[in-house]
Amino acid sequence: MKQKENIEENQTRVTEFILVGFSNHPELQAPLFIIFLLVYTITLTGNVLIILITTLDSALQSPMYFFLRNLSSLEICFNLVIVPNMLMNFLTENKTISYSGCATQMYFFFFFGAAECCLLAAMAYDRYVAICNPLRYPEIMNRRACFQLAGASWFSGFPVSTVQTSWIFSLPFCGPNIVNHFFCDSPPVLELACADTHMFEIEALTATVLFIMLPFLLILLTYIRIITAILRMPSAEGRHKAFSTCSSHLVVVTLFYGTATSTYFRPKSTYSPDTKKILSLSYTVITPMLNPIIYSLRNKEVKGALKRTMSRRIFVHQK
Repeated sequence: MKQKENIEENQTRVTEFILVGFSNHPELQAPLFIIFLLVYTITLTGNVLIILITTLDSALQSPMYFFLRNLSSLEICFNLVIVPNMLMNFLTENKTISYSGCATQMYFFFFFGAAECCLLAAMAYDRYVAICNPLRYPEIMNRRACFQLAGASWFSGFPVSTVQTSWIFSLPFCGPNIVNHFFCDSPPVLELACADTHMFEIEALTATVLFIMLPFLLILLTYIRIITAILRMPSAEGRHKAFSTCSSHLVVVTLFYGTATSTYFRPKSTYSPDTKKILSLSYTVITPMLNPIIYSLRNKEVKGALKRTMSRRIFVHQK
């Protein structure tokens, strides 16, 4: 009985976690705060602009821009989960996060991460229909189908985040409570559990394959079909135009999956903790900033809509 009480006491001992972040480089705290505050500002501004432009401009009401609007919304939410807390930790000595706060952060990290994987697959399908079946595109990608694909993408984050987070935080945490990361990601938190995590690691790998690699394989197969269809087009101008409609999405997919798979599909001993943090920064902070830039620079319609919006604002101010 006494042993059971000790176990229960140990299981409730950890009430908060300490996020190490980049505190092992104290001389870099102020410069890193300025850099990531700038990145965060650019991310919010860029994605909000994409949402406003694709909502207000009548020329950007096609399914492609509907999905782009959803992607920008996801990127804003994804950043809100991680970056504000990271910025605060650069400025304070107290780098703690409560037990419930850590669980909440991890939950929404899984939620928005899984939703983005599925949304990128839905965007690939949209490009596939547009290029491989253009005559039936308005019929296939109608308003209802777009809402169903977007809704399914957002909902897909719910089961993975609920199962993963519930399972991790059902484990006992007896101490230490130092998370060697800048947010509550599952691998560094799992290392602190006072229990055998072998079964969870198998479940986590299964979930990763289902919610990360399965959408990636669908995207890969879709682009094989798209590239095959483009190469069969008789004119060089037609091939260039077709490729330009999906090039932005292809770059975004490469950035997101390239960094995410490097982080979660490498053996534990391959990277140092600092290297893992840098890789995590790539898909949690840098990619959300680059996405609106990529779509703006590589898309004539978005650039045209942005110019029209700016021209209207200048005209209104001059009046």
